[in-house]
Amino acid sequence: MTDAQQNLPEIDPSLEGSNLEKDPEDWTTGDEPMTKAQESYLRTLSDQAGEELDPSLTKAQASERIDELQARTGRGAA
Repeated sequence: MTDAQQNLPEIDPSLEGSNLEKDPEDWTTGDEPMTKAQESYLRTLSDQAGEELDPSLTKAQASERIDELQARTGRGAA
């Protein structure tokens, strides 16, 4: 476990099933263009994975793509 992971607050078990991790397909703003932060991070992950960045992704699509590329590159939440 890294220092950063050790310093993360614990999630209250009573919040299970809450909106903390909502499916991107259920986001009310999911069809809006991806944010600048998402685009920047996707650019980094895409470069590392040797993939092209699709600049037309929505917020929801970008979130799902980030999850895919994190798994492929070994970055992100463990």
